[in-house]
Amino acid sequence: MYQLKKISTALAIIGLSTAGFMGHSVAATSSDSVTNDSITNDSITNDSSNDFQRQNNQSTARTSQEVSPVTNGVSQKFTSDSETAVSLDKLLPVLKYNTDNLPTVANEVNNASWVEGTEIDRHLGTKLQALLNWQHHGVGPVDGYWGVNTRKAMQAFQKENGLNVTDTLNQETWQALTSDEDLMKQPALVNYQLTEADVSVKTTNIPASTEAKSKLDGMYYESSLEGLAEKFHMNEKYLKALNSDARLTAGETITVYNPGNPNTKPVSRVVADKATETVYAYDDNDNLIASYPATVGSTATPSPTGKHTVEVMVHEPNYTYTDDDDGQYIIPPGPNNPVGSVWIGLSKPTYGIHGSPDPARISRQASAGCVRLTNWDALALLGVIENDATVEFR
Repeated sequence: MYQLKKISTALAIIGLSTAGFMGHSVAATSSDSVTNDSITNDSITNDSSNDFQRQNNQSTARTSQEVSPVTNGVSQKFTSDSETAVSLDKLLPVLKYNTDNLPTVANEVNNASWVEGTEIDRHLGTKLQALLNWQHHGVGPVDGYWGVNTRKAMQAFQKENGLNVTDTLNQETWQALTSDEDLMKQPALVNYQLTEADVSVKTTNIPASTEAKSKLDGMYYESSLEGLAEKFHMNEKYLKALNSDARLTAGETITVYNPGNPNTKPVSRVVADKATETVYAYDDNDNLIASYPATVGSTATPSPTGKHTVEVMVHEPNYTYTDDDDGQYIIPPGPNNPVGSVWIGLSKPTYGIHGSPDPARISRQASAGCVRLTNWDALALLGVIENDATVEFR
């Protein structure tokens, strides 16, 4: 599909705070400075040394063996030869886990089941969130609670499977969610042994001012706990609650959520729905194949309308902010960058789909016109979205 490269890219912002993103240009850079605000997305897509270059072998991507969402001790390891699988393998960390001597809470979650009238407690809520995620309808950070993002994921699953769209879980939906016996047996909570890389991940204190942020080496995580929560697509407080006595040292085994494998089918059309604050992904036959909770614009700075196309895709962008006095500050790449770990620029100037430094607030915040996803959903979409894919705002 395309060759993935980590590049430093400046996202130029004029007159906007870093709370939201609506940039004037995207410029490829070989250093930490930008001197030309007129550089556009074309500068990246035409520069083979800096962009993700598509191989234009769509038939291979569509005919290669699909990657199952069912994992067996390893999540996010793609052995398929499809171009999307190769791309995702470069973007996402391989997660090795086991289920030996799981704690009681993990077994209760993994064995949870639902019948009509059953209250969705945190154990069942975690299992439900896992089943939705594994069938490629994202719930945001897994926290075990029934909330707006879990409801939206359920409704997208219902839509994909031709079920009645409801506000609450029903028997028809639960039967469809659990119809794959192998997927149902997959553990939602698993054991993970911490590595030296996990506990020694680069961290920093993120200052409040844009100028101070621009002086950092990178917009790293603020703690190893934050890094682990993002690695396993979890709410930080839930991860901490499951491992209240953990010291988070190398070699220690902790309890984590098992993300499974993301969608590997190429995405040729995306719909950013303003009403539901959801991104829906479709294949070239217009089948709904994935959905992601999103923040889509705001009342003050709405997203555009109509259809646009993908023009540039960047992993690990940096971000250039221009203040009211024309002062420029370049914020370095990192997961806590204002646009997170991904920038997917559109043909509509200044707009794009990007990640977020605050996954817990997806669908609960405002953006300055762009579409925000969690970093892991943005990476999953980056790995499968096609060049020139249509992005429609509704």
